[in-house]
Amino acid sequence: MSFPELPPAADGEVLLVSSCYAGEEAQWGGVLGEVAGCRHGDVLVLGSGEVRLRLVANTGWGLLYGGNLPALVPAEGAASPVVVLVDDRMVYGGGGPLLVDLALIPGRAVRVRSDSLREVLAAMLDGALTFDDLVRDMDTSGVYQGGDGRPAFPAPVWKPHRNFPGLASTAEALLVRTSFEDEDGWQALLAEFGGIDEDGWVGADLAPSDFDVEDYPLAALVVDDRTFEGLHPGQVPALVPPGNPPTLVALADTRTFTDSGRPLTVVDLYDTPGQLAVLPWHRVGSMACNLQIANMDFHDYVAREGTRPWWA
Repeated sequence: MSFPELPPAADGEVLLVSSCYAGEEAQWGGVLGEVAGCRHGDVLVLGSGEVRLRLVANTGWGLLYGGNLPALVPAEGAASPVVVLVDDRMVYGGGGPLLVDLALIPGRAVRVRSDSLREVLAAMLDGALTFDDLVRDMDTSGVYQGGDGRPAFPAPVWKPHRNFPGLASTAEALLVRTSFEDEDGWQALLAEFGGIDEDGWVGADLAPSDFDVEDYPLAALVVDDRTFEGLHPGQVPALVPPGNPPTLVALADTRTFTDSGRPLTVVDLYDTPGQLAVLPWHRVGSMACNLQIANMDFHDYVAREGTRPWWA
């Protein structure tokens, strides 16, 4: 599946993109009123004009997620370091608009309260605020300067070493190995999941009698390829094929082979692309199941600093 390319933005403009539609009509939630701007056609001028939002809508973006946006930037490049996405969570779930990084680690994202959007964008366009600053001050719900507490495992802001190819296409989960220093540890992890089958899956053929419903097994396509060594979690959302995203991507990274419980780093692809949840390996299957049936949200699994997580 492919999405229409984003239109070019003029210097000083930031694109405000809708991925939520009722029929042919773009849904903007309350953001147009909450940002307190002055609208001139398709341009929303904020404050004294230091921020100009260009509203763009195309029903072809109806299944688009934040991580898809960097690939849609025109060949001449982006005029601003971010794009603002109004998605289903913004419209129906009460979350703020999603700021998607186009410059430092394209595809990662942070939510910003609508009434703070002008201030945040003005600081970013002026160079006083970077996307790393937004990530550092993100709460467990993925909101910049939100009130839900700081994550126990903040998303890293170190610069990625290199670019990576796209990940495999599957509607299930992906288990991606990013650390290759402990082969015995990796084989032990696969054994914990019941071993890998001839098609490269773990947990695909387990019968209900073979597992504990309290620790629902993870069914995942395994990616064991040195090409992905050192993959930055923030890069993951942009590597997921459009139109058929997995339920989640779990990384077997250095932490997996050094910490007790073989924790996996799970990367959010939907609500706040690039946000992390670090869980013991045996809890990730239940997480995937609950996300798939919309019984829980990703942020329900993000551990809060100084608080014992509910699954511990």
